[in-house]
Amino acid sequence: MRQFVAIAQNAFMELIRQPIFLLLVTASSMFEIFLACIPYFGFGDDPKMVQDSVLAVMLLAGMLSAVLSASASVAKEIRFGTALVVLSKPVSRSTFLLAKYTGIAFSLIIFTYINLLAALLTSRMAYDAYGNTDKLALGIWSLYVALAYLIGGLTNYFLRRPFISDTLIALLICSTLAFITINLFDKSGKIQPFASEIDFRMVPAGILIIFATLVFAAIAVASSTRVDVIPTLLICSALFLLGLMSDYLFRKAASEGSFIASVCYTIIPNWANFWVTDIMEYYTKMSGFLAYTGKVFVYSLCYIGAGLLVAIGLFENRELS
Repeated sequence: MRQFVAIAQNAFMELIRQPIFLLLVTASSMFEIFLACIPYFGFGDDPKMVQDSVLAVMLLAGMLSAVLSASASVAKEIRFGTALVVLSKPVSRSTFLLAKYTGIAFSLIIFTYINLLAALLTSRMAYDAYGNTDKLALGIWSLYVALAYLIGGLTNYFLRRPFISDTLIALLICSTLAFITINLFDKSGKIQPFASEIDFRMVPAGILIIFATLVFAAIAVASSTRVDVIPTLLICSALFLLGLMSDYLFRKAASEGSFIASVCYTIIPNWANFWVTDIMEYYTKMSGFLAYTGKVFVYSLCYIGAGLLVAIGLFENRELS
């Protein structure tokens, strides 16, 4: 257990020190806020358009981060021989791989948490043709993001600490403070009941996106045991596209008794299960939404377990020398 914790912690710290990780989380969260600040002229459906766009940004950014994290944590260490050094100690290959996945999972949860805070704010900031941009929320969020980078720069300059990881931790704290500060006021700057304008159905929707990124990370880890970042990205992209079209390509044929279609429909994750913007309006009560989230959680665990079993099987016979 001590080796497992050490490897997982090392993987987590290594990932949050990657410049691309900080760049992705900052760019995606700022882009979500930007999407709520422009007019769409959507004939009253402007908030729904913002909601769809923001969750799509969360999903795509999270999946890209999952692929890059898996490749940096597994494929890169195999390529440079670091994995061989670790496995020369009394550490099994399965422990090594599962610990790496745990570190990746925690980094992805932080990534999606920051994006989810931005997404919740967009449910308040979105407006129709009769509204206007929430300049107060935009200004406060931008100020706190700049403060996070300032803190990272100061700790790097005066304390000689790593800039990337310190900035990410500061961004985690500052984004939370920004969310709290913004929700104490309405758009005109007057004090209001806390978070009275937030659509909290976005929370289960964000949790489903976390599940999707964790499933995607398991697939990326399995791929990274054999190939490098570009082939892993291609494999994961192909599975993502097939999963989006899974109902169209395989469901009907599987219901008609096609064995191949049934196998494909079972093996390929159906990403539509993690995408709920089309049905959110039917969940007037949060309890129904949470019940659906619980079902998808079980679905995710099955795919994560299967993906990690495949990864362990591929890694056991991998030549590392």
